Amino acid sequence: MSATTKLITADELLVMPHQDARGNKRVLELIRGELKIMSATGITHGIICTELVFELTRFVKANNLGIVVGPETGCVVEHNPDSVLGVDVAYVSHERMKGVENLEKFLPFAPDLAVEVLSPTNTAQEMDEKVALYFAGGAGAVWVFNPRRRTVAAYTSPFDVRILGEQDVLDGGGVLQGFSLELSKLFSAINS
Repeated sequence: MSATTKLITADELLVMPHQDARGNKRVLELIRGELKIMSATGITHGIICTELVFELTRFVKANNLGIVVGPETGCVVEHNPDSVLGVDVAYVSHERMKGVENLEKFLPFAPDLAVEVLSPTNTAQEMDEKVALYFAGGAGAVWVFNPRRRTVAAYTSPFDVRILGEQDVLDGGGVLQGFSLELSKLFSAINS
């Protein structure tokens, strides 16, 4: 960042147009006050996000735990300068939602569970930074799905991670006790 670059705030990002000059949808994130334009995602990404929203919502509603939100919901994970991440899927407990004053704005903290689904353009450095930002913003767990490798990196801190393969079962750990998901079923949805 140069000395003349104006940092953008979360409130400014919220009202920015999410279309380019041609009318194409843009996904915008903010990293320490600097705007980041994300690429549109492919079908595989959408399938995995949809399956995860369905499975998590079913569990969260059945147990009256909170809410699940889908792709590109903004979460403010740092302030001054602001960082806003567009989470792919997230769970937030009822208890933490009580602190949200305005549902028209971004979630003012990281979700209890943040889920990212890798796209071909994501780099390891970018994902490491996002994982660290989610935990700095208050997340209890972060799951990073890799559709190409058919794996999930299940983080309980920026440094504590379990890598699960297609034949493993992903559990909710301390954030969603009792939740489990057979990864073979999830990844098989890609080939349907």
